[in-house]
Amino acid sequence: MTAQVRWLRNATRLAVLLVAVGAGFLVPTLQVDPLEPLADAVVESVDMDRVRIDVFKAMGGGIEIAPSDVPIDTLLVFYPGGLVRPHAYVWLGVALAPLGVRTVIPTMPFDLAVLGRDRADGLMDAYGASVDHVVLAGHSLGGAMAASYAARNPGDVDGLVLMGAYPAGGDDLSTFTLPTLVLAAEHDALASLSEVQEGLTRLPAGTPLEVLPGAVHAFFGRYGPQRGDGAPSRSRHDVEQDVIERVARFVSSLD
Repeated sequence: MTAQVRWLRNATRLAVLLVAVGAGFLVPTLQVDPLEPLADAVVESVDMDRVRIDVFKAMGGGIEIAPSDVPIDTLLVFYPGGLVRPHAYVWLGVALAPLGVRTVIPTMPFDLAVLGRDRADGLMDAYGASVDHVVLAGHSLGGAMAASYAARNPGDVDGLVLMGAYPAGGDDLSTFTLPTLVLAAEHDALASLSEVQEGLTRLPAGTPLEVLPGAVHAFFGRYGPQRGDGAPSRSRHDVEQDVIERVARFVSSLD
């Protein structure tokens, strides 16, 4: 066996080993858990009999939360945070349903909104035809991609809500008249207050920044603690009530 053949065989073995090791790391990361829309959806102030929760498979899939006893006049399309399953935000849709809000939370490719930032297109076509207002919202990476969609599709949405998020450098909405709400967590170590404040320069003039006292980045969704996040000084329950109150007030202001 020549030295060249031995080198080629050893290089092939090494390549196979690297692929196997890489797959061992990537496959668990890229695999996603099934949707569990009812796993953690209860909101104490809402009678669950008043809410309908469905999983849909069309348009890439996702979860729909809608009122069962009042007319629907608002569509809220919510982009999840990076590597966060859609069901982590069902609680917010449940809280808003009695106000006549239908919330649609799409499943993103590999749970990364950056790979599906245009998902709002089909969802608005399917669910938004008969409503008075369409609001686009998102948490963390999902918020950045919601802002990106709004920047590239002026006039398509009536409101924008960012939670622990800010527009990327190339997405400038500063000349828009789009009603926008920005919620920031006081102890957020992943989307810091200074970063969120700097992001206001790329949002419509007069956009309010509402800081949630004692909150952290992971309190915007029910997915547990997040590595690199800050330490909360209030309960998740109390912060969620703040989020519900602020988002409900914003949605109602669009009338």
